[in-house]
Amino acid sequence: MSRPLGYYTNYTPGDDSLLERVEEKYGSGFEKISKREKLVILTVLASHIGYELEGDVRSEIFALAKEMRDQLSLSDQAGVMEAIISQVRWGQNAEPIHHS
Repeated sequence: MSRPLGYYTNYTPGDDSLLERVEEKYGSGFEKISKREKLVILTVLASHIGYELEGDVRSEIFALAKEMRDQLSLSDQAGVMEAIISQVRWGQNAEPIHHS
């Protein structure tokens, strides 16, 4: 991460928040957390956000994710994650699928 945590969040230095404690312990760019540990945090937060959203997940999306896992390089997998995070954050989403 080239920018500090406050760039991506509502964290303001000196606000005595969880994000301030995270920055103090692990660095403003998470430099004291391994890549594997960062991915664990990403997995937990993505799962939580996903469960908070309405709609079902099509089986073809699970199949697509498996294909991506099996066929894309690690770099391309990370690129897909980055693209999806940006789209989720800034609202570039299809309408939820509801099955009756």
